[in-house]
Amino acid sequence: VQNTPPSKTRPARSRSTHMLLRIHLSTFRHTEADEHTVQHCFRYTSSVLTSTLAFQKEQRLKFECQALLQVATNLFTHLDDVSVLLKEIIAEARSLTSAEICSVFLLDVVSHELVAKVFDGGVVIDDELRIPADQGIAGHVATTGEILNITDAYSHPLFYRAVDDSTGFKTRNILCFPIKDGHGEVIGVAELVNKTNGPWFTRLDENLATAFSIYCGISIAHSLLYKRVAEAQFRSQLANEMMKYHMMVSDEEVTRLLTVGIQCVGEIHPSFSSFTYTPRSLADDSTPSAVISMFEDMGFINTYKINMNTLARFCLMVKRGYRDPPYHNWMHAFSVSHFCYLLCRNLELSKYLDDMELLALFVSCMCHDLDHRGTNNSFQVTSKSVLAGLYSSEGSVLERHHFAQAIAILNTQGCNIFEKFSRKDYQRILDLMRDIILATDLAHHLRILKDLQNMADVGYNTKDPQHHNLLLSLIMTSCDLSDQTKDWKTTWKIAGLIYKEFFSQGDLEKAMGNRPSEMMDREKAYIPELQTGFMEQIAMPIYKLLKDLFPRSAELYDSVTSNREQWGRVSHKLDVKGLPDNISLDYLDAEFEQLQNGQTKDNDTNSKSSIPGKCLAKYLYN
Repeated sequence: VQNTPPSKTRPARSRSTHMLLRIHLSTFRHTEADEHTVQHCFRYTSSVLTSTLAFQKEQRLKFECQALLQVATNLFTHLDDVSVLLKEIIAEARSLTSAEICSVFLLDVVSHELVAKVFDGGVVIDDELRIPADQGIAGHVATTGEILNITDAYSHPLFYRAVDDSTGFKTRNILCFPIKDGHGEVIGVAELVNKTNGPWFTRLDENLATAFSIYCGISIAHSLLYKRVAEAQFRSQLANEMMKYHMMVSDEEVTRLLTVGIQCVGEIHPSFSSFTYTPRSLADDSTPSAVISMFEDMGFINTYKINMNTLARFCLMVKRGYRDPPYHNWMHAFSVSHFCYLLCRNLELSKYLDDMELLALFVSCMCHDLDHRGTNNSFQVTSKSVLAGLYSSEGSVLERHHFAQAIAILNTQGCNIFEKFSRKDYQRILDLMRDIILATDLAHHLRILKDLQNMADVGYNTKDPQHHNLLLSLIMTSCDLSDQTKDWKTTWKIAGLIYKEFFSQGDLEKAMGNRPSEMMDREKAYIPELQTGFMEQIAMPIYKLLKDLFPRSAELYDSVTSNREQWGRVSHKLDVKGLPDNISLDYLDAEFEQLQNGQTKDNDTNSKSSIPGKCLAKYLYN
C-alpha cells in the first residue's frame, strides 16, 4: 500500500474477511478433516497477522514522531537567520521523503511572487529567483493551498519541461505542498522532486509533508518575526545614537533664513549658473539660502506648491543631518546639488526628464550622503557596525542608510516638502529618490555601465522608462564626482580632504587589528598615482558618456581630462608617500606654479597609473 499512488490505494480489508487457501496435493484429495485443520490453524494465524500489522503501524507512527521531533529541534535552533533556516528545511524535507531535490519558495504578498534565495545543496545566491505566484505547479499550490502529488511529471499540464530539456535533468515525479502560518495563510511552497527509494511519492510522504509543513510555517513565521524585532532594535539604537548627535531646527532659525527672502541666483554670484563656478567658495551659512534660490529658479516651489516654512525647515534639517568628516559633509552635498542645478539649466534636462524626476534628482543630491560617518561600506561590515546589522543583508549599507535618513527628515513635523502630493505621486517620488540615492554606490554604476554605453550609442529615447532610470543614475553619479570637473587647484585641494578621511579610516582599521588597503594607509598611499588611475578608469568614462548624450557638456569632459594630465605630471615630479604631517596637499601649490609657468616637460603627460582606479572610486564614493 505504501508504494501505491494516492489515486490507486486499495480499500482496507475488514477483520471478518475470509481468507481462502487452496492446497494443491499432487495425488491426494483433501478431506473434511484437512479443511477443519486448516481453519483451526488460521484461527490463530489471523490474530498474529493482525498484531503484526498493528505493530508495523505503530512503528511507522513512532518513526514519524521521532523524525518530526528531530525536525522541530533542528528548525527551531535556526530562527535567527532565515537563509540558514531555509537550508535546514530543504535538508530535512529531502531526508524525510527520500527526495532527490527540494526547493522552497516564500510568498511575497506585495508583488504576488514566489521568491527563492536558497537552493538545493545549501546554495545561497545574491539575486533572488522570482516567479509569478499563480503560475506553474508551485503557483497552483500557493493559490489553492492544497498539496499536489504528481506521479508522472511529463504528463501533467502544469509541468514546464523546457528546464529539463536545457539541463539534461529528468523529472519523474513531484510532491508540492503549501507552507502556512498560524492563521492558515500560505506563506510559502516546498517542492520535492524524484522519489529515490520508490516509483513515486506515497500517501505516507503526503502525511509527512503535511505535518512537516506545520513546523515549517511556525519556524519561518517566527524567524521573520525575529528579524523584524532585531531590525527594530537596531533602528532604535541608531535613532538614539542620532538623537545624541543631531538637534532639531528651531523656529527662530527658520524665521532667520526666510527673513533674507529668495535671492536670484545671479545675486549669489554672477557665475553661479556656470560650470566654472566653485560652490565651495560660498560661505557655509549662506548655503541653505542658495538651495532655496535653486528650488525657486527651477520652478519647483510654484509647480508643487511647496510651503516656504516647510522648505526652509527641510533645508536646515538636511544640513544638520550631515556630520563633519573631512569630505562627506554638507558642503559636499551642497556642491553635488549645485552641479545638479547646473546640468538642469545648461543641458535643458527638462526635455529629457519630467518635472517629478528632476525634483527627485535635486532632493536626492541634497540627501545622498546624510549622516555619513567618514568610513565606507566595507568598514561598516568589517566592524559589524549598527548600520551593517541593519542593512548588510541588502547591500549598499551606507546608501540605504542615507535614504532612510531622508525619509526620517520628511517624516519630521514641518519638514515634508511633498505634503501636498497625492498618494500615488508621493509613493513615486520616494521610489525615485531611493533608486537615485542607491545609484551613488559605484558598484551599481559598474553594473549598468554597458547599458549606459548602449543608450549613448543608440540615442536617448524619452519614451523608454529604462532610459529614464539610466539617465537619472548617470546624472547622479556625474554630480557626485563633480569636484573632478573644477579647476586644478580646487581638484587637488579636494583630494587632500578625501585622503584625510581615507587615512582616518585606515588608522581605525589598524587600531582594530586589520590591515587597511593601500589608499587608506597614510604610510603607503601615493596620491598622484591613485588619483591618475581613478581619473582614467572612472571619472573620464563617466563624463565621456555625458558628453556623448549631451554635446553641450563637452567642457566637463575636457576639464576632467586636463586634471588627469596635471596629476600625471605631478606623479613624475613627486615621490611622496601619503600626506605630510599636517594632512595637506598644499605642497602642490609650488608645483602648480611651475606647471603654469611651463617648467614641466610635455612627455610627462603620457604617464599612466598602475593603481586600479576602481578600487579608489569604491572607497571614494561610498
